[in-house]
Amino acid sequence: MKESILHKLTILAESAKYDVSCSSSGTTRRNKTGMTGSTSGWGICHSFTEDGRCVSLLKILLTNFCLFDCAYCVNRRSNDIERVAFTPGELAELTIEFYRRNYIEGLFLSSGVIKSPDHTMEKMLRVVKDLRRVHHFNGYIHMKTIPGASQELVHQAGLYADRLSVNLEIPLEQDLKLLAPEKDHQSVYKPMHYIQQGMVQSLEDRRKFPSAPRFAPAGQSTQIIVGAAKDNDKDILHLSSALYQRQSMKRVYYSGYIPVNTYDKRLPVVKDPCLKRENRLYQADWLMRFYQFNASEILDDKSPYLDLDMDPKLAWAIRHPERFPVDVNTADYATILRIPGVGVKSAKMIIVAQKHGRLNLNGLKKIGVVLKRARYFITNNELPHYTIHEATPEYVKNVLKDTPSLPSPAQQQLSFGFSD
Repeated sequence: MKESILHKLTILAESAKYDVSCSSSGTTRRNKTGMTGSTSGWGICHSFTEDGRCVSLLKILLTNFCLFDCAYCVNRRSNDIERVAFTPGELAELTIEFYRRNYIEGLFLSSGVIKSPDHTMEKMLRVVKDLRRVHHFNGYIHMKTIPGASQELVHQAGLYADRLSVNLEIPLEQDLKLLAPEKDHQSVYKPMHYIQQGMVQSLEDRRKFPSAPRFAPAGQSTQIIVGAAKDNDKDILHLSSALYQRQSMKRVYYSGYIPVNTYDKRLPVVKDPCLKRENRLYQADWLMRFYQFNASEILDDKSPYLDLDMDPKLAWAIRHPERFPVDVNTADYATILRIPGVGVKSAKMIIVAQKHGRLNLNGLKKIGVVLKRARYFITNNELPHYTIHEATPEYVKNVLKDTPSLPSPAQQQLSFGFSD
Protein backbone atom coordinates (compact mmCIF):
# COMPACT_ATOMS: atom_id res chain seq x y z
CA MET A 1 0.00 0.00 0.00
CA LYS A 2 1.33 3.43 -0.91
CA GLU A 3 2.41 5.59 2.01
CA SER A 4 0.12 8.42 0.86
CA ILE A 5 -2.92 6.10 0.86
CA LEU A 6 -2.01 4.74 4.29
CA HIS A 7 -1.71 8.28 5.61
CA LYS A 8 -5.17 9.20 4.32
CA LEU A 9 -6.63 5.98 5.68
CA THR A 10 -5.26 6.63 9.16
CA ILE A 11 -6.77 10.12 9.30
CA LEU A 12 -10.11 9.43 7.62
CA ALA A 13 -10.83 6.20 9.51
CA GLU A 14 -10.22 8.05 12.78
CA SER A 15 -12.51 10.89 11.66
CA ALA A 16 -15.33 8.45 10.85
CA LYS A 17 -15.42 6.67 14.20
CA TYR A 18 -17.97 8.99 15.81
CA ASP A 19 -20.77 7.85 13.49
CA VAL A 20 -22.58 4.85 14.99
CA SER A 21 -25.51 4.71 12.58
CA CYS A 22 -24.72 1.31 11.18
CA SER A 23 -25.65 -2.27 12.04
CA SER A 24 -26.16 -5.65 10.44
CA SER A 25 -27.05 -5.38 6.80
CA GLY A 26 -30.66 -6.58 6.82
CA THR A 27 -30.36 -7.72 3.21
CA THR A 28 -29.83 -11.21 1.78
CA ARG A 29 -28.35 -10.79 -1.66
CA ARG A 30 -26.58 -14.08 -2.46
CA ASN A 31 -23.21 -14.57 -4.05
CA LYS A 32 -23.28 -14.44 -7.85
CA THR A 33 -21.05 -15.92 -10.51
CA GLY A 34 -18.53 -13.35 -11.65
CA MET A 35 -19.19 -11.06 -8.68
CA THR A 36 -17.08 -10.33 -5.59
CA GLY A 37 -18.64 -10.45 -2.12
CA SER A 38 -22.02 -11.19 -0.63
CA THR A 39 -24.34 -9.60 1.94
CA SER A 40 -25.86 -12.85 3.15
CA GLY A 41 -26.31 -12.70 6.92
CA TRP A 42 -23.57 -10.13 7.21
CA GLY A 43 -23.38 -6.71 8.83
CA ILE A 44 -21.03 -3.89 9.60
CA CYS A 45 -19.03 -2.02 12.26
CA HIS A 46 -18.14 -5.02 14.43
CA SER A 47 -21.84 -5.71 14.69
CA PHE A 48 -23.35 -9.04 15.69
CA THR A 49 -25.79 -10.83 13.43
CA GLU A 50 -28.79 -12.77 14.74
CA ASP A 51 -26.81 -16.01 14.60
CA GLY A 52 -24.01 -14.49 16.72
CA ARG A 53 -21.41 -13.78 14.07
CA CYS A 54 -19.23 -10.69 14.45
CA VAL A 55 -18.83 -8.81 11.18
CA SER A 56 -16.93 -5.72 10.13
CA LEU A 57 -16.67 -3.04 7.50
CA LEU A 58 -14.38 -0.30 6.36
CA LYS A 59 -15.94 2.75 7.99
CA ILE A 60 -14.34 5.71 6.29
CA LEU A 61 -14.78 9.30 5.18
CA LEU A 62 -14.17 10.29 1.58
CA THR A 63 -12.73 13.52 2.99
CA ASN A 64 -12.58 15.45 6.27
CA PHE A 65 -12.74 18.80 4.48
CA CYS A 66 -16.07 20.38 5.40
CA LEU A 67 -17.99 23.55 4.64
CA PHE A 68 -19.96 23.30 7.87
CA ASP A 69 -18.84 24.50 11.30
CA CYS A 70 -20.90 22.26 13.61
CA ALA A 71 -19.87 22.86 17.22
CA TYR A 72 -19.94 19.16 18.17
CA CYS A 73 -17.97 17.80 15.17
CA VAL A 74 -14.24 17.09 15.13
CA ASN A 75 -14.15 17.90 11.40
CA ARG A 76 -15.75 21.35 11.74
CA ARG A 77 -14.47 23.98 9.35
CA SER A 78 -12.76 26.11 12.00
CA ASN A 79 -10.75 23.27 13.56
CA ASP A 80 -7.04 23.36 12.80
CA ILE A 81 -6.59 19.73 11.77
CA GLU A 82 -4.88 18.03 8.86
CA ARG A 83 -7.27 17.76 5.92
CA VAL A 84 -7.02 14.96 3.38
CA ALA A 85 -9.25 13.40 0.72
CA PHE A 86 -9.40 10.16 -1.23
CA THR A 87 -10.17 10.18 -4.90
CA PRO A 88 -13.19 7.96 -5.67
CA GLY A 89 -10.90 5.52 -7.48
CA GLU A 90 -8.50 5.28 -4.53
CA LEU A 91 -11.27 4.49 -2.07
CA ALA A 92 -12.93 1.92 -4.34
CA GLU A 93 -9.60 0.12 -4.84
CA LEU A 94 -8.81 0.28 -1.12
CA THR A 95 -12.18 -1.29 -0.26
CA ILE A 96 -11.66 -4.14 -2.70
CA GLU A 97 -8.10 -4.70 -1.46
CA PHE A 98 -9.28 -4.95 2.14
CA TYR A 99 -12.16 -7.21 1.18
CA ARG A 100 -9.85 -9.61 -0.65
CA ARG A 101 -7.57 -9.70 2.39
CA ASN A 102 -10.63 -10.64 4.46
CA TYR A 103 -10.31 -7.53 6.63
CA ILE A 104 -13.90 -6.42 5.95
CA GLU A 105 -17.25 -7.57 4.64
CA GLY A 106 -18.53 -4.22 3.45
CA LEU A 107 -18.18 -0.46 3.30
CA PHE A 108 -19.67 2.33 5.38
CA LEU A 109 -19.07 5.52 3.42
CA SER A 110 -19.50 9.05 4.74
CA SER A 111 -17.88 12.40 4.01
CA GLY A 112 -17.42 15.99 5.00
CA VAL A 113 -19.29 18.41 2.76
CA ILE A 114 -17.11 19.86 -0.01
CA LYS A 115 -18.33 22.68 -2.29
CA SER A 116 -21.98 21.64 -1.96
CA PRO A 117 -24.14 18.67 -0.87
CA ASP A 118 -24.66 17.61 -4.50
CA HIS A 119 -20.95 17.85 -5.36
CA THR A 120 -20.14 15.66 -2.34
CA MET A 121 -22.85 13.12 -3.22
CA GLU A 122 -21.57 12.89 -6.79
CA LYS A 123 -18.09 11.98 -5.54
CA MET A 124 -19.46 9.41 -3.11
CA LEU A 125 -21.60 7.95 -5.89
CA ARG A 126 -18.51 7.48 -8.03
CA VAL A 127 -17.03 5.30 -5.28
CA VAL A 128 -20.02 2.97 -5.04
CA LYS A 129 -20.52 2.90 -8.82
CA ASP A 130 -16.88 1.89 -9.30
CA LEU A 131 -17.27 -0.84 -6.70
CA ARG A 132 -20.40 -2.28 -8.32
CA ARG A 133 -19.57 -1.75 -12.01
CA VAL A 134 -15.78 -1.89 -12.27
CA HIS A 135 -14.83 -4.19 -9.39
CA HIS A 136 -18.11 -6.19 -9.45
CA PHE A 137 -18.37 -5.87 -5.69
CA ASN A 138 -21.50 -7.66 -4.45
CA GLY A 139 -20.99 -7.04 -0.73
CA TYR A 140 -22.70 -4.67 1.66
CA ILE A 141 -22.56 -0.90 1.15
CA HIS A 142 -23.98 1.62 3.60
CA MET A 143 -23.83 5.13 2.19
CA LYS A 144 -24.47 8.34 4.07
CA THR A 145 -26.80 10.75 2.32
CA ILE A 146 -25.68 14.36 2.56
CA PRO A 147 -28.38 16.71 3.97
CA GLY A 148 -29.61 18.97 1.19
CA ALA A 149 -28.74 16.54 -1.63
CA SER A 150 -31.04 16.46 -4.67
CA GLN A 151 -33.67 13.79 -5.22
CA GLU A 152 -31.94 12.51 -8.37
CA LEU A 153 -28.65 11.86 -6.55
CA VAL A 154 -30.44 10.20 -3.62
CA HIS A 155 -32.27 7.98 -6.11
CA GLN A 156 -29.01 6.95 -7.77
CA ALA A 157 -27.46 6.19 -4.38
CA GLY A 158 -30.36 3.89 -3.50
CA LEU A 159 -29.78 1.82 -6.64
CA TYR A 160 -26.18 1.05 -5.66
CA ALA A 161 -26.17 1.05 -1.83
CA ASP A 162 -27.85 -1.50 0.45
CA ARG A 163 -28.65 1.04 3.13
CA LEU A 164 -28.85 4.83 3.11
CA SER A 165 -28.78 7.06 6.17
CA VAL A 166 -29.17 10.75 6.96
CA ASN A 167 -28.20 11.87 10.45
CA LEU A 168 -30.56 14.12 12.40
CA GLU A 169 -27.86 14.64 15.04
CA ILE A 170 -29.59 17.22 17.29
CA PRO A 171 -33.23 16.38 18.20
CA LEU A 172 -34.64 19.91 18.56
CA GLU A 173 -34.54 22.44 15.72
CA GLN A 174 -33.62 25.40 17.94
CA ASP A 175 -30.66 23.51 19.39
CA LEU A 176 -29.50 22.47 15.93
CA LYS A 177 -29.59 26.11 14.81
CA LEU A 178 -27.48 27.07 17.83
CA LEU A 179 -24.84 24.36 17.40
CA ALA A 180 -24.87 23.98 13.60
CA PRO A 181 -26.09 27.28 12.08
CA GLU A 182 -25.69 26.06 8.47
CA LYS A 183 -28.05 23.11 9.05
CA ASP A 184 -31.77 22.67 9.59
CA HIS A 185 -34.05 19.67 10.03
CA GLN A 186 -35.73 20.26 6.69
CA SER A 187 -32.49 19.49 4.84
CA VAL A 188 -32.46 16.12 6.65
CA TYR A 189 -36.15 15.27 6.30
CA LYS A 190 -36.16 15.91 2.55
CA PRO A 191 -33.64 13.16 1.66
CA MET A 192 -35.37 10.87 4.19
CA HIS A 193 -38.56 11.42 2.23
CA TYR A 194 -36.75 10.83 -1.07
CA ILE A 195 -35.46 7.50 0.27
CA GLN A 196 -38.94 6.46 1.38
CA GLN A 197 -40.38 7.41 -2.02
CA GLY A 198 -37.68 5.38 -3.75
CA MET A 199 -38.41 2.30 -1.66
CA VAL A 200 -42.17 2.52 -2.23
CA GLN A 201 -41.66 2.96 -5.97
CA SER A 202 -39.23 0.06 -6.06
CA LEU A 203 -41.76 -2.24 -4.38
CA GLU A 204 -44.42 -1.27 -6.90
CA ASP A 205 -42.04 -1.79 -9.82
CA ARG A 206 -40.97 -5.21 -8.54
CA ARG A 207 -44.58 -6.35 -8.23
CA LYS A 208 -44.98 -5.70 -11.95
CA PHE A 209 -41.44 -6.65 -13.01
CA PRO A 210 -39.66 -9.00 -10.55
CA SER A 211 -36.30 -8.27 -12.18
CA ALA A 212 -36.56 -4.51 -11.55
CA PRO A 213 -33.66 -3.13 -9.45
CA ARG A 214 -34.11 -2.92 -5.70
CA PHE A 215 -33.80 0.45 -3.99
CA ALA A 216 -31.90 0.56 -0.67
CA PRO A 217 -33.02 -3.00 0.23
CA ALA A 218 -31.80 -2.66 3.84
CA GLY A 219 -33.81 0.54 4.35
CA GLN A 220 -32.56 3.70 6.00
CA SER A 221 -31.29 4.72 9.43
CA THR A 222 -30.37 7.88 11.29
CA GLN A 223 -28.34 8.96 14.31
CA ILE A 224 -29.18 11.23 17.24
CA ILE A 225 -26.48 12.74 19.45
CA VAL A 226 -27.41 12.45 23.13
CA GLY A 227 -26.32 15.12 25.59
CA ALA A 228 -24.90 17.80 23.28
CA ALA A 229 -27.93 20.06 23.79
CA LYS A 230 -30.75 20.63 26.28
CA ASP A 231 -33.01 17.91 24.89
CA ASN A 232 -34.41 15.34 27.30
CA ASP A 233 -35.10 11.64 26.81
CA LYS A 234 -38.80 12.29 26.21
CA ASP A 235 -37.97 14.60 23.29
CA ILE A 236 -35.65 11.99 21.81
CA LEU A 237 -38.06 9.06 22.17
CA HIS A 238 -41.00 10.96 20.71
CA LEU A 239 -38.83 11.96 17.75
CA SER A 240 -37.70 8.35 17.28
CA SER A 241 -41.28 7.12 17.50
CA ALA A 242 -42.32 9.55 14.76
CA LEU A 243 -39.41 8.43 12.59
CA TYR A 244 -40.39 4.77 12.97
CA GLN A 245 -43.78 5.62 11.51
CA ARG A 246 -41.95 6.03 8.21
CA GLN A 247 -42.15 2.81 6.25
CA SER A 248 -38.46 2.79 5.37
CA MET A 249 -36.89 3.75 8.74
CA LYS A 250 -35.19 0.64 10.10
CA ARG A 251 -33.10 1.99 12.97
CA VAL A 252 -32.52 5.10 15.01
CA TYR A 253 -29.08 5.11 16.62
CA TYR A 254 -28.16 7.00 19.76
CA SER A 255 -24.65 8.34 20.28
CA GLY A 256 -23.63 9.68 23.67
CA TYR A 257 -22.05 13.09 23.23
CA ILE A 258 -18.24 12.98 23.29
CA PRO A 259 -16.65 16.42 23.86
CA VAL A 260 -14.17 16.88 21.01
CA ASN A 261 -14.32 20.69 20.93
CA THR A 262 -14.15 21.63 24.60
CA TYR A 263 -13.27 25.24 23.78
CA ASP A 264 -16.76 25.93 22.37
CA LYS A 265 -18.87 27.54 25.10
CA ARG A 266 -22.13 26.50 23.41
CA LEU A 267 -21.45 22.90 24.36
CA PRO A 268 -22.06 21.34 27.78
CA VAL A 269 -19.20 20.42 30.10
CA VAL A 270 -19.21 16.61 30.23
CA LYS A 271 -16.89 14.73 32.58
CA ASP A 272 -18.00 11.26 31.52
CA PRO A 273 -19.59 10.11 28.24
CA CYS A 274 -23.38 9.60 28.48
CA LEU A 275 -23.02 5.85 28.02
CA LYS A 276 -25.62 4.76 30.55
CA ARG A 277 -28.15 7.26 29.23
CA GLU A 278 -27.36 6.05 25.72
CA ASN A 279 -27.89 2.46 26.86
CA ARG A 280 -31.27 3.28 28.42
CA LEU A 281 -32.39 4.97 25.19
CA TYR A 282 -31.53 1.83 23.24
CA GLN A 283 -33.58 -0.22 25.72
CA ALA A 284 -36.53 2.17 25.40
CA ASP A 285 -36.18 2.07 21.62
CA TRP A 286 -36.37 -1.74 21.85
CA LEU A 287 -39.60 -1.47 23.84
CA MET A 288 -41.16 0.67 21.10
CA ARG A 289 -40.02 -1.61 18.29
CA PHE A 290 -40.66 -5.05 19.78
CA TYR A 291 -42.71 -4.75 22.99
CA GLN A 292 -45.67 -2.68 21.75
CA PHE A 293 -44.89 0.32 23.97
CA ASN A 294 -45.69 3.88 22.93
CA ALA A 295 -43.21 6.67 23.63
CA SER A 296 -45.82 8.43 25.78
CA GLU A 297 -46.07 5.34 28.01
CA ILE A 298 -42.34 5.22 28.65
CA LEU A 299 -41.87 8.94 29.44
CA ASP A 300 -44.08 11.98 29.88
CA ASP A 301 -43.83 15.61 31.00
CA LYS A 302 -43.69 14.56 34.66
CA SER A 303 -40.88 12.06 33.98
CA PRO A 304 -38.89 13.36 30.98
CA TYR A 305 -35.73 11.33 31.70
CA LEU A 306 -35.17 7.58 31.81
CA ASP A 307 -34.20 6.11 35.17
CA LEU A 308 -30.49 5.27 35.14
CA ASP A 309 -30.86 2.76 37.99
CA MET A 310 -33.22 0.40 36.19
CA ASP A 311 -34.27 -0.49 32.69
CA PRO A 312 -37.32 1.33 31.24
CA LYS A 313 -39.54 -1.75 31.22
CA LEU A 314 -39.04 -2.32 34.94
CA ALA A 315 -39.47 1.41 35.58
CA TRP A 316 -42.83 1.35 33.75
CA ALA A 317 -44.00 -1.70 35.71
CA ILE A 318 -43.11 -0.09 39.05
CA ARG A 319 -45.00 3.07 38.07
CA HIS A 320 -48.07 0.96 37.20
CA PRO A 321 -48.56 -1.62 39.98
CA GLU A 322 -52.28 -1.66 39.13
CA ARG A 323 -51.41 -3.67 35.98
CA PHE A 324 -50.01 -6.53 38.07
CA PRO A 325 -49.84 -9.33 39.01
CA VAL A 326 -50.46 -11.13 35.74
CA ASP A 327 -51.66 -14.73 35.46
CA VAL A 328 -49.36 -16.11 32.77
CA ASN A 329 -51.71 -19.03 32.17
CA THR A 330 -54.57 -16.83 30.99
CA ALA A 331 -53.10 -13.47 29.93
CA ASP A 332 -52.81 -12.44 26.29
CA TYR A 333 -49.55 -11.82 24.43
CA ALA A 334 -49.56 -8.02 24.79
CA THR A 335 -50.02 -8.27 28.56
CA ILE A 336 -47.33 -10.92 29.00
CA LEU A 337 -44.87 -8.77 27.03
CA ARG A 338 -45.12 -6.12 29.75
CA ILE A 339 -43.92 -8.41 32.54
CA PRO A 340 -40.32 -7.63 33.62
CA GLY A 341 -38.15 -10.67 33.06
CA VAL A 342 -40.17 -11.87 30.06
CA GLY A 343 -38.75 -11.34 26.56
CA VAL A 344 -40.37 -11.54 23.15
CA LYS A 345 -39.35 -15.16 22.60
CA SER A 346 -40.49 -16.21 26.08
CA ALA A 347 -43.84 -14.43 25.66
CA LYS A 348 -44.51 -16.28 22.41
CA MET A 349 -43.62 -19.61 24.04
CA ILE A 350 -45.94 -18.89 26.96
CA ILE A 351 -48.85 -18.31 24.56
CA VAL A 352 -48.10 -21.66 22.88
CA ALA A 353 -47.79 -23.42 26.26
CA GLN A 354 -51.19 -22.07 27.40
CA LYS A 355 -52.86 -24.34 24.85
CA HIS A 356 -51.32 -27.46 26.41
CA GLY A 357 -51.90 -26.98 30.13
CA ARG A 358 -50.85 -24.83 33.07
CA LEU A 359 -47.31 -23.51 33.35
CA ASN A 360 -45.44 -24.15 36.60
CA LEU A 361 -42.18 -22.57 37.79
CA ASN A 362 -40.05 -25.20 36.10
CA GLY A 363 -41.85 -24.59 32.82
CA LEU A 364 -41.31 -20.84 33.08
CA LYS A 365 -37.60 -21.37 33.75
CA LYS A 366 -37.26 -23.64 30.73
CA ILE A 367 -38.99 -21.05 28.56
CA GLY A 368 -36.41 -18.48 29.66
CA VAL A 369 -38.38 -16.30 32.07
CA VAL A 370 -36.09 -14.50 34.55
CA LEU A 371 -37.97 -15.35 37.72
CA LYS A 372 -35.80 -13.11 39.89
CA ARG A 373 -37.50 -10.19 38.15
CA ALA A 374 -40.81 -11.69 37.09
CA ARG A 375 -41.81 -13.14 40.49
CA TYR A 376 -43.09 -9.77 41.75
CA PHE A 377 -45.33 -9.31 38.72
CA ILE A 378 -46.94 -12.74 38.16
CA THR A 379 -49.19 -15.15 40.02
CA ASN A 380 -48.32 -18.82 40.29
CA ASN A 381 -49.39 -21.55 42.73
CA GLU A 382 -45.76 -22.48 43.39
CA LEU A 383 -44.71 -18.92 44.28
CA PRO A 384 -45.33 -17.34 47.69
CA HIS A 385 -47.93 -14.58 47.36
CA TYR A 386 -45.45 -11.72 47.51
CA THR A 387 -46.19 -9.55 44.50
CA ILE A 388 -45.43 -5.87 43.94
CA HIS A 389 -48.45 -5.00 46.09
CA GLU A 390 -47.31 -6.95 49.17
CA ALA A 391 -43.65 -6.06 48.68
CA THR A 392 -44.42 -2.41 47.72
CA PRO A 393 -43.08 -0.76 44.56
CA GLU A 394 -40.24 0.94 46.49
CA TYR A 395 -38.98 -2.41 47.81
CA VAL A 396 -39.11 -4.01 44.35
CA LYS A 397 -37.23 -1.05 42.89
CA ASN A 398 -34.46 -1.33 45.50
CA VAL A 399 -34.15 -5.08 45.01
CA LEU A 400 -34.10 -5.07 41.21
CA LYS A 401 -32.32 -1.82 40.34
CA ASP A 402 -28.95 -2.26 38.68
CA THR A 403 -25.84 -0.15 39.04
CA PRO A 404 -22.99 -1.83 37.09
CA SER A 405 -21.33 0.21 34.37
CA LEU A 406 -22.79 -0.85 31.06
CA PRO A 407 -20.92 -1.12 27.76
CA SER A 408 -22.03 1.27 25.03
CA PRO A 409 -24.28 -0.34 22.41
CA ALA A 410 -22.62 1.89 19.84
CA GLN A 411 -20.77 -0.17 17.27
CA GLN A 412 -17.00 -0.22 17.73
CA GLN A 413 -14.57 1.20 15.20
CA LEU A 414 -12.47 -1.39 13.43
CA SER A 415 -8.74 -0.92 14.09
CA PHE A 416 -6.34 -2.10 11.41
CA GLY A 417 -3.31 -1.73 13.64
CA PHE A 418 -1.59 0.96 11.61
CA SER A 419 1.21 2.75 13.38
CA ASP A 420 2.43 6.29 12.82
